[in-house]
Amino acid sequence: MTDNKKSLMQRIRGAGWGAIVLLFAAGVIFWGGFNWALEMTNTEKFCISCHEMEENVFKEYRNTIHYQNRTGVRATCPDCHVPKEWVPKMIRKVKASREVYGKIMGTIDTPEKFASERLRLAQNEWRRMKANNSQECRNCHNYEYFDYSVQGRRSNQMHQTGFAAGQTCIDCHKGIAHSLPPVDQNIGVGRDSVAPDVMHPPGHPAQPE
Repeated sequence: MTDNKKSLMQRIRGAGWGAIVLLFAAGVIFWGGFNWALEMTNTEKFCISCHEMEENVFKEYRNTIHYQNRTGVRATCPDCHVPKEWVPKMIRKVKASREVYGKIMGTIDTPEKFASERLRLAQNEWRRMKANNSQECRNCHNYEYFDYSVQGRRSNQMHQTGFAAGQTCIDCHKGIAHSLPPVDQNIGVGRDSVAPDVMHPPGHPAQPE
């Protein structure tokens, strides 16, 4: 092989390696920038940058135990509303892009508009959480590690009964961080009770003479 051909091959090889390095660097910069932008949208500050959120649901959230408590551990907007797993997170982000349209059109830009849409918005989120077994709740509250011995009697019974029946957190804990829209949760519904004379038959010590 002549010296000219060797020189040409070396230049081609050098250019190839240079292109690979540049493409790799560009990929790192793109991926880093993409993830930085993604994480910036996963902050409480970003979520309440729209007055619709700051003036409505955020004010309610500030009055709950998820915002302030004795341990100082907080569950912020993305902790509950954005999945941590990559694919579900991307799907959620794509769906959330529709909120930009709502922002532009002023769908819920007044308290009155928000109140009129509240039930529909809440049902959408409840449906999503039901479908993924309340994964965002279980990132912190994993029922496999519940110590039922230190729970109240009602919580102890309801948790074990609900999980055994295949229920998930959102089935019972709607409105845990925001005001609950008008919806029937079957709470406080009248049920058949046991008559006092059945609970304490005549002559039983608990029955007044």
